[in-house]
Amino acid sequence: MAVDLLLGLQWGDEGKGKIVDVLTKNYNIIARFQGGPNAGHTLVFNGRKHVLHTIPSGIFHDDAINLVGNGVVIDPVIFKKELDKLEEQNIDYRKSLLISRKAHIILPTHRLLDAASEASKGKAKIGSTLKGIGPTYMDKTGRNGIRVGDLELADWKERYQSLADKHQSMIDYYDASIEYDLKELETEFFEAIEVLKSLTFIDSEEYVYRAQKSEKSILAEGAQGSLLDIDFGTYPFVTSSNTTAAGACTGLGVAPNQIGEVFGIFKAYTTRVGSGPFPTELFDEDGATMAKVGHEFGATTGRPRRCGWLDLVALKYACQVNGVTQLNMMKGDVLSGFKTLKVCTAYNYKGEEIKHLPYNIEPENVTPVYTEFKGWSEDLTTMTEASQFPEELNTYIDFLEKELEIPITIVSVGPDRKQTIFRG
Repeated sequence: MAVDLLLGLQWGDEGKGKIVDVLTKNYNIIARFQGGPNAGHTLVFNGRKHVLHTIPSGIFHDDAINLVGNGVVIDPVIFKKELDKLEEQNIDYRKSLLISRKAHIILPTHRLLDAASEASKGKAKIGSTLKGIGPTYMDKTGRNGIRVGDLELADWKERYQSLADKHQSMIDYYDASIEYDLKELETEFFEAIEVLKSLTFIDSEEYVYRAQKSEKSILAEGAQGSLLDIDFGTYPFVTSSNTTAAGACTGLGVAPNQIGEVFGIFKAYTTRVGSGPFPTELFDEDGATMAKVGHEFGATTGRPRRCGWLDLVALKYACQVNGVTQLNMMKGDVLSGFKTLKVCTAYNYKGEEIKHLPYNIEPENVTPVYTEFKGWSEDLTTMTEASQFPEELNTYIDFLEKELEIPITIVSVGPDRKQTIFRG
């Protein structure tokens, strides 16, 4: 049984959590394969908003197993808070939540290192969420990290202390002005560790392999977006993990020839949080309207998202590196009321028109080339079938399908799981 993937194709915040929630009924196992609590997956159903950071988005379905894979980095404190909220809603997560022993743990000093590093950069800061993600992945690749499986060892606290001491010397080196009480942070951390240890730890790559052998259906859930990939994103303004399809292979131990459908999620426009180049960014009333109507604020940080027209050059690139087989378009309802819509179909790059994503998309090198479309005024949020779509929306979708050569099988017309329309 192949493993299907669900990925974000822009700079994150595309609405992956909602689509995983909608698709979970078709799968036995939902597996998160990378990233950490810098992700914020928002789900809306039964009149209530739910925000997840590390726990897979299938957790609200009684018959789904939810796996936190080896490619994920876990902050026990944030994880405990997520579990507390699930308990408030009477979600029996203990029977359905599994943790890979190979997943790395974010220490309090990782978060402090993140803050010190970012503070030392001044105006050159990259817009870190300050969750300790980068320093944790640095320890992982530097072969210094502490993994979930280490919590089962008798000397794990000695390992913790050794790494925390090393971090303290690094924090002192940055000589950045950050205030903290490490003892207080550690008290909260060790309390959360005990909660984490009460969950089921597994050798996840073996678990996934056996699940495939027994014909279990698996959906691998990514965090952030393809343009934030450490290799293929807009470096250095990226996250610290592989957010693309390749990350699912390394983040779960799935062989490349075992990948099935690749669902690519994108907004009908484009957003970005934090620093970094953004060719189609709008600084006018249109951008402000997108932000207001789309409630464009980060689910994890609360930071306002920068907004702009759909960038088809970047979207094609993301489809290419991920091998996307189906597209899901989110937030089409946000564009209702715009008289004219624009789609970037090419870049003017150093005086030449190109249709691929170049090495550098800083504004001094790239100017977007737009194709314009007539907008629609209809309220999409009440629609339940694709046959109700206005002609202008169908024209917009048809154009994107033709350019990307991939079918758009889902159109989201609102935040609730019911506001999801499957296309033919």
